[in-house]
Amino acid sequence: MSAILFGSISTLVDSSELQRRAFNTAFSQHGLDWSWDQEEYAALLTGNGGQDRVAAYAEQRGDDVDAAAVHATKSEIFRTLLAEEAPEPRAGVVETIRAAKEAGHRLGFVTTTSADNVAAVLKVPGLSAADFDVVVDADDVDEPKPAAEAYRHALAALGEHASDAVAVEDNTGGVTSARAAGLPVVAFPNTNTADHDWSEATERVEALELDDLLRNVGR
Repeated sequence: MSAILFGSISTLVDSSELQRRAFNTAFSQHGLDWSWDQEEYAALLTGNGGQDRVAAYAEQRGDDVDAAAVHATKSEIFRTLLAEEAPEPRAGVVETIRAAKEAGHRLGFVTTTSADNVAAVLKVPGLSAADFDVVVDADDVDEPKPAAEAYRHALAALGEHASDAVAVEDNTGGVTSARAAGLPVVAFPNTNTADHDWSEATERVEALELDDLLRNVGR
């Protein structure tokens, strides 16, 4: 049987706009006059890691900012928004997970965000940590995406080879990570990554179906 590895949070729930709102609220709480509109935020999402994104933005502007503190505040706000607004899982996600489990395929959730953020997402109605045979978060790796470590860790935990697995990713850094681990990747862009360059992925979809994922295994 094959392994299906969901990459980031927004492969399960399109939380990208909640993330942007959380960043902007955190900036205000930390006394920063920053405000990322949707176009600017979409451009920033070509890189991985919210804390690094804040640090790079501060450096670009010549601002002295505690990026770790800002990002910690942002994550708390994001989890609150996620719980309050309870967005639905993305198109086809619940059905694909159910069909994969019924067919005996292994499932993984492979991200390098915090364990607290992962736990919050997996409390969204329709999703559960019990759906996944392995869950990888920031505590499990030394190098975040776009390094390959998270996917290699997941494959090792599952006892699966990359040739028998497929990754689902919503951002190009995640695609780079999965490809570096030898995995084919189905691109599943979110609201703010739809216009990014997906040429490194093996396929792009707007909704998930198990058969679409499985035909990419071994590619």
